[in-house]
Amino acid sequence: MHRSQLGGFIIDCQTDDLDTAAAFWSAALGLATKHFDNPAEANYVGLDTQPEDLHIEVQKVDHPGRVHLDIETDDIEAEVQRLEALGARRISDIRSWVVMEAPTGQRFCVVPAGRANFAEQANRWE
Repeated sequence: MHRSQLGGFIIDCQTDDLDTAAAFWSAALGLATKHFDNPAEANYVGLDTQPEDLHIEVQKVDHPGRVHLDIETDDIEAEVQRLEALGARRISDIRSWVVMEAPTGQRFCVVPAGRANFAEQANRWE
């Protein structure tokens, strides 16, 4: 048995100025920005949401801008296998998450659980 739920949204921006892109989304959504201390996360700026709310980040990418979603889980491999059985395909493994593609072409990520309400609200899969 494992659990999963919608974790949040990542706003992919094809830009050389991540801070300006993050400032736009911060103002548009009324959420403060938060930078990460880890150098491995230099291409990300978080938007400050409550622990039980959806996670939102602005990400610097080298492809055209889009929004993608994250599915958070307490068992990455079990969730990837569940989604593959539904027709998704694994694109790549990156650090602690997996990039996938839906049968309809949208890319999304399977990430470790992080929201405060995960244990109470996530779907249970046998």
